[in-house]
Amino acid sequence: RDETEAGIRRFIVGLAKKVLISNAAGYVVDKVFSNCLYAAGGLDWRLAWLAGICYTLQIYFDFSGYSDMAIGLGHMFGFTFKENFDFPYASTSMTEFWRRWHMSLGTWFRDYLYIPLGGNRRGLPRQILNILIVWALTGLWHGANWTFILWGLMYFVVLTIEKMSGRDK
Repeated sequence: RDETEAGIRRFIVGLAKKVLISNAAGYVVDKVFSNCLYAAGGLDWRLAWLAGICYTLQIYFDFSGYSDMAIGLGHMFGFTFKENFDFPYASTSMTEFWRRWHMSLGTWFRDYLYIPLGGNRRGLPRQILNILIVWALTGLWHGANWTFILWGLMYFVVLTIEKMSGRDK
């Protein structure tokens, strides 16, 4: 009974994140960017910042809300799922951000791809190649489109720069 009640509460919190925060922030993002396409002077910097902040909130609360709903449903049916987000926007590096964001996906790529490829046990050049493979495939996992693959490769570059500079904590 306690697990069911906890699951219902967690599901409601996730639904509220999705409907009340993510959808509201997404509405602002859509309005700003749809209006800027028709504006003669382009996008005002204040609206650009507003849209950027709202997009950040939209993405986080969308994924976090869905994760909370899944965890809540699991509790309702007697399953226990691990947490999937650990305050990623409080991170001090991109490496830390990805350890805290969508932790189940990151753990899967680490355990079933990065470590079997050798992880960081075969020297720095091989480690960088392994990171490249993981992030290219992470991009592909998000969608079979060049924009997603480029997204993954962009994170590969950023994470490699952090690793080479020693800021990957």
